[in-house]
Amino acid sequence: MGKLTKYTVAIVGAGSAGISIAARLVRKSPALREQVVIIDPSDKHYYQPLWTLVGGGAADLADSVREQATLIPEGVKWLKESVEQFFPDENSLVTKEGTTIQYHYLVVAAGIQIDWDKIKGLKETMGKNGVCSNYSHHYVKSTWTNIENFQGGTAIFTQSSTPVKCAGAPQKIMYLADDYFRQSGVRENSNIIFASGLPAIFAVKRYAETLEQVIERKGIETQYRVELIAIDGVKKEVTFQNLDTQETFTHKFDMIHVTPPMGPPEFIAKSPIADSGGWVDVDTATLRHKIYKNIFGAGDCSNLPTSKTGAAIRKQAPVVADNLLSLWKGKAMNAKYDGYTSCPLVTGYNKLVLAEFDYQKNPSESFPIDQSKERISMYLLKKNVLPIVYWNGMLRGLM
Repeated sequence: MGKLTKYTVAIVGAGSAGISIAARLVRKSPALREQVVIIDPSDKHYYQPLWTLVGGGAADLADSVREQATLIPEGVKWLKESVEQFFPDENSLVTKEGTTIQYHYLVVAAGIQIDWDKIKGLKETMGKNGVCSNYSHHYVKSTWTNIENFQGGTAIFTQSSTPVKCAGAPQKIMYLADDYFRQSGVRENSNIIFASGLPAIFAVKRYAETLEQVIERKGIETQYRVELIAIDGVKKEVTFQNLDTQETFTHKFDMIHVTPPMGPPEFIAKSPIADSGGWVDVDTATLRHKIYKNIFGAGDCSNLPTSKTGAAIRKQAPVVADNLLSLWKGKAMNAKYDGYTSCPLVTGYNKLVLAEFDYQKNPSESFPIDQSKERISMYLLKKNVLPIVYWNGMLRGLM
């Protein structure tokens, strides 16, 4: 029989959402100190938006990581274990290690699962044979190695049709690669292909128009509604499936950057708190669970119909914290989330389009300029300012 512990609030996940929400709860209501627990097995915490620049040789991987223990808010407990099962009717959960947590309120912020094994042959060749990905700290350095050593030929950049962390990231590294290939003198001997499972370059027309101009300017070949399903690193050959006709075709490559399929964490998908797609089933405005009224969801594991980004979490965290505290105090929940998300679209070294929009795909921009234009100021914002905002503001529940 495992250990039983009781808390007022249990938070699953010590990523951007979990830590931000925990920090806000204990800061706004000191009575909750020592009554909030974060459950997460990871001892490292990564600022993943920096990995585009790491893969492009413009930032160091070491700058994207901190020890998790240094980020857990004061007054919040940390249980370094993995959640295995939810029992929402009993207000409890159980970890793989056998600990039972009973809670009054639950926040599920467990991120997204990367399904490397859903592409046949990928795991065996990842990080070698010209195959790379920015979607893991294990492999992101191999992206820069491939770009830096590329001697010409075919460079493919893929995007999965599934929801992914930062929907713009698969194309951002491609634009940096194109810039570097031009600097190193190999671009004229190269063919760059963007092979995406999505129907267009970007979902918001205002920014898509700019990105289409970037693609034309850079001479990049685009293929939409195609899914990478298999890879042979030794033969330097990939297999795609056309999502409309279901036909498959192969392509040779010299370098390929892979965006693997992603989905809800398995322990959530098989639980009573998931919707039919496996995501945490929450109200789009209040972020409270549609069935279990003492459960909230935030971040990538939720079924919110918006892009899965850290910027979205920055707006979701205060809504969850405020509504949970209102519920705890017996008051009406007044905080609302409008679907805001942001994607800083790097279009080259020192060039960035800062896309910001809401549920309706309407622009929701922060600066009094035309953010659909490529700007060096926005690139410097992403590279130098946003990491400071993240570590020193967002994770402390201050912004």
